Amino acid sequence: MSIPMKSLALPLVLAGALALGACENMTSTQQRTLSGGAIGAGVGGAAGLITGGCVSCGAAIGGAVGAGAGYLSDKVK
Repeated sequence: MSIPMKSLALPLVLAGALALGACENMTSTQQRTLSGGAIGAGVGGAAGLITGGCVSCGAAIGGAVGAGAGYLSDKVK
């Protein structure tokens, strides 16, 4: 049984908004790590969806790589 993407859109948007609402007093490193992870997870999930692979695996791997890249990007600057 597959769940239509339309039924998941609103809960995902609301969860994202609530999660990001708690990011007020973050350091630059924390902000870059979080944004890198979020962007990486989105790109990894989309790549998994487009290629017909594992969406959650792609999101997890992309999120980890993105978080690492965001962290390293802040430390290099």
